[in-house]
Amino acid sequence: MDADLANNAARWQWIAGCGADAAPYFRIFTPVLQGQKFDPHGTYVKRWAPELTKLPDRYLHTPWIAPTEVLQRAGITLGSNYPTPLIDLAEGRKRALAAFNQFNQR
Repeated sequence: MDADLANNAARWQWIAGCGADAAPYFRIFTPVLQGQKFDPHGTYVKRWAPELTKLPDRYLHTPWIAPTEVLQRAGITLGSNYPTPLIDLAEGRKRALAAFNQFNQR
């Protein structure tokens, strides 16, 4: 059932507020906030991204903002053994809201 597109968009994604019909429309899914809220000690993150296990909890969901010394102690080199973000989340939110606002103006 999890791979069923109709069920995803109309069921668990709606409940999570990350579906195509999130209401209100300005609720933009934020993976960092979700991680901080529901996995504050990084149990899930550490299982699936073991390269982050030596990071302090406060940087587990945002390693790109960790000070250089913290990253070095954890053995992380952004862009080498851990990727840099593809997009700034605040900028992505602005772009999504601008796109959604175009629909509201029609």
